[in-house]
Amino acid sequence: MKYVIMFTTTPELEAAASPELVEQAYRRTYDWFGTHREVMTESGAQLQPVATATTVSSGGDEPVVADGPFSEAREVIGGFQVIDVPDLDAAIAIVKTWPLLELPGVAVEIRPIVVY
Repeated sequence: MKYVIMFTTTPELEAAASPELVEQAYRRTYDWFGTHREVMTESGAQLQPVATATTVSSGGDEPVVADGPFSEAREVIGGFQVIDVPDLDAAIAIVKTWPLLELPGVAVEIRPIVVY
């Protein structure tokens, strides 16, 4: 089963974690990706800051283009990866070892990919 895992942060991360702690967690994250390379499928990526986002949404006769993210949520998607594992339990087991979860204000969403 394929899942997309989306790495999110909130303002609490910047407010509560020292730059040194964040740097250490990111270094462990690079190792984490290497450890789980065998289940990584389609290319994932780290995303540019939310300030660089552009949203295209329905707007009547013509789509509307706006600067910034559409979502007003506190969480910001920082990156994503597609994994191919037997089931949700396997996906959870892998994600629970993600080093950045040691920091405040970090979450990982796991979502199945629709297969036609």
